[in-house]
Amino acid sequence: MTLPPKPQSRPPKVSLWRYARLFRKDILSAQPAKLYRAWMAEFRTVFFRSYLLNQPDLVKTVLNQRPDDFPKSDRVGEGLRPLLGNSVFLTNGEQWKRQRRIIDPAFEGGRLRDTFPAMWAAAEAAVERLGTLCNDAPIEIEQETSHVAADVIFRTLFSIPIEHETANQVFNQFRAYQRTQPILNLAAFLPVPGWVPRFFKSKTKRTAREIRSLIAELTRERMAKIELGTAPDDLATKIMTMADPVTGETFSTEEMVDQVAIFFLAGHETSASALAWSLYLMALFPEWQERLVREADILEDIDFTMASKLKLSKDVFRETLRLYPPVPMMVRENSCPEHFRDRDIKPGSQMVISPWHLHRHERLWDNPDAFDPGRWATENGKQCQREAFIPFSSGPRVCTGAGFAMVEGPLILSKVLKHFRFEIVSERTPVPVAHLTVRARDGIWLKISRR
Repeated sequence: MTLPPKPQSRPPKVSLWRYARLFRKDILSAQPAKLYRAWMAEFRTVFFRSYLLNQPDLVKTVLNQRPDDFPKSDRVGEGLRPLLGNSVFLTNGEQWKRQRRIIDPAFEGGRLRDTFPAMWAAAEAAVERLGTLCNDAPIEIEQETSHVAADVIFRTLFSIPIEHETANQVFNQFRAYQRTQPILNLAAFLPVPGWVPRFFKSKTKRTAREIRSLIAELTRERMAKIELGTAPDDLATKIMTMADPVTGETFSTEEMVDQVAIFFLAGHETSASALAWSLYLMALFPEWQERLVREADILEDIDFTMASKLKLSKDVFRETLRLYPPVPMMVRENSCPEHFRDRDIKPGSQMVISPWHLHRHERLWDNPDAFDPGRWATENGKQCQREAFIPFSSGPRVCTGAGFAMVEGPLILSKVLKHFRFEIVSERTPVPVAHLTVRARDGIWLKISRR
């Protein structure tokens, strides 16, 4: 059986110093193989405790049943705050609740119909770009999926294509940023005492400032159009004009910059990662590629109802999110004493939820490392989808754009496969690593030809 690539696990026992070095290189390969079977694992030093949770009811307790008792760890923001500020991704408590009350209405189900034409236009533009790359030379597909994912964000958020000067600058700066900044830094997963100094690459901080400056420019321009009554009815306008139903307040320009930064990170980075791995899996499993091509025959006109008819494409995209969840780990911090699996857990401990390990857990999934889009129709697949599938997190803090992504991903995947055939480059098997999202260490290289 052909299995999709998976990073090699580290040896069972390593020193703390060795673990830190492995972690800084890649958080996925730094973990031991036993985490794919463990219900709960404890990591301790004289300074702290971290607990990785795989048991579904414990994950549910942290994310769904008692999220206020397990706020996001402040350490998660140590590396990301220069870019994301006080965005909804990093805040807790009343500030987070206020932000979600303003943001969520823009992403409600009915709004997806409004954004569908922009997704379609970005997919058409991607087809046109890929058509210029059809030759005998392999292409690095992550670069192309990053392009189309960024195009979707700018078209749906600001009604501008990626070719717009400022949009293109944001995209290029973000490409430089994403390879230098992990979604979790070492301090988040292995919290060290507050008195230990933190060091950040000056280039990374400078790039974050430049991205925020460009986003601020777009935001101020939109604020001016809103005041003049000439703003398009897109996601940016909806969010900027939405008043908090409790306080009556709207986002300030600075707050909106924070939110646009996380929309770009979450909407661009995660979609780019999932699309790239989807195309690789289609090249690795050509029989599934041909099934999706036949299904894509329905894609003729811009019609939102088609999104619900791309069932095979959605199953493939969902299976990709299982094998390569864009955000591989999430960190919460317990605010109260806990007792999980006969262990007393002190307040302030780090509770790590790992979609990467949960989605491949050997005691939950049938053939966990296999690519099998048909699993979602089985009893095991249905049960695991309810209990052990969290690519967009879960509970109150579930990703606002989850529905958006599940329309965007299958649509673009189907549109691209309808026009092009993808083949693997046998000597360049991609190795998954965690940057801002789960990407390939040296890129994903594929051969592409017209159908």
